[in-house]
Amino acid sequence: MIVAIVAIVAVCVTLLIAVPVVSKTAVDKKVREDAEKIGTAEEKARNIIDEALKTAETKKREALLEVKEESLKAKNEAEKENRERRLELQKYEKRVLSKEESIDRKADALERRENDITAKEAEIRKKGKQINELHDQGVQELERISGLTSEQAKEYLLKSVEDEVKIDTAKIYKELVTQAKADADKKAKEYVVTAIQKCAVDHVSESTISVVQLPNDEMKGRIIGREGRNIRTLETLTGVDLIIDDTPEAVVLSSFDPIRREVARIALEKLIVDGRIHPARIEEMVTKAQKEVDATIREEGEAATLEVGVHGIHPELVRLLGRMKFRTSYGQNALKHSIEVAQLAGLLAGEVGADVRLAKRAGLLHDIGKSIDHEVEGSHIQIGVDLCRKYKEPAIVVNAVESHHGDVEPQSLVACLVQAADAISAARPGARRETLETYTNRLKQLEDITNSFQGVDKSFAIQAGREVRVMVIPDQINDDEMVLLARSISKQIEAELEYPGQIKVNVIRESRVTDYAK
Repeated sequence: MIVAIVAIVAVCVTLLIAVPVVSKTAVDKKVREDAEKIGTAEEKARNIIDEALKTAETKKREALLEVKEESLKAKNEAEKENRERRLELQKYEKRVLSKEESIDRKADALERRENDITAKEAEIRKKGKQINELHDQGVQELERISGLTSEQAKEYLLKSVEDEVKIDTAKIYKELVTQAKADADKKAKEYVVTAIQKCAVDHVSESTISVVQLPNDEMKGRIIGREGRNIRTLETLTGVDLIIDDTPEAVVLSSFDPIRREVARIALEKLIVDGRIHPARIEEMVTKAQKEVDATIREEGEAATLEVGVHGIHPELVRLLGRMKFRTSYGQNALKHSIEVAQLAGLLAGEVGADVRLAKRAGLLHDIGKSIDHEVEGSHIQIGVDLCRKYKEPAIVVNAVESHHGDVEPQSLVACLVQAADAISAARPGARRETLETYTNRLKQLEDITNSFQGVDKSFAIQAGREVRVMVIPDQINDDEMVLLARSISKQIEAELEYPGQIKVNVIRESRVTDYAK
């Protein structure tokens, strides 16, 4: 093993000695070759440099020539442009000079004209002064001749013109009214007569008292009870006053609320039939009577909607309609009146081509506020509007309820028809009942209004206050002024009086001449 190691080391040493010797010989040979190549390359480089210098010199000369040519060309163009601009400037200068000369000429002409105007103004002022002097002299001469001052003459002229205009206005108004009424009256009468002929409704007069018949006078004592306990119980439970007087075999029930009065009447009649009258039995009968009245109210409301042919009304509104059976206005039953208005509005809507169903619905609900107006604060119109809005009635129906007495402007044809139908139902003969005092006061107020106008001799309210005849003084009111007088009286009556329907104003002018044959 040792011999092998020694041999390997000897070989390595031999290689280390031999390799540098061989390498040095190769390097010397390489160096000589490179030196020869370098000499040749240097010569070639010098040749290339010489050629490049020659080429650069040539390019330089060419570039200088091009620059000189471009400079010369630019200079020529600049000189040409300058010449053109000088020519343009000369043209502009000529134009400016020409305009300046024109302006100077115009200024001279304006100055001469101003001088002429000044002279004319002075002349006009002078002539105006002369005219004013002549006018004043003429006015003074006219005042001297006529014996009137200018103010008096102006007042006289204005009065004469006013009289002429007043007469012309009356004539024009009369012609327009006559022309407008020619067809309107005919059509309106046809529609109203047709509607009334097709509508027939029964009416019952109501009052604030009800009379209950008794089988005998002994029943009065039983109704009163021991120390009055029965009558007190009945009055407490129903809210109705029982009037027991000397009227034979009758008890009077008094209350402003017709529903309470009806409950008391039914309960009392049941007690009389039953014969057992004591507080417990009274309470039981009052409860039964209340249920019967509530059922009657629902039935009446449903019957009204069926009679008119209106469907889809909220059940609460139907119940309130039934309550109106026990409500009266000027002696006219409110439910019957609402049914009549609904039918009239439907008939009128059919005549003019409006929505019949909507007109009937609005007519049936127009007085719905009267069903609870004694329980809720406010007018029956506002209460009715609130109820219709609460139960989602159409806007046209709400407006018809709100405008049927003219409180607001109607916004649809249906509202106008409901307003007309309400007036027809209330104003027809026998529809409403008034007290004698109210009636006479209205007639007196009507005559007082007409007598207050200048030129009226006397007036008479006739036809139950539906017509007033006005006798005028012929010397103070002429035929044309009668038209304006009738219009003024009508407007004042509308503003100051409350009345159902309409009032006819008849103005009469009569001239009489009397002589005696002797």
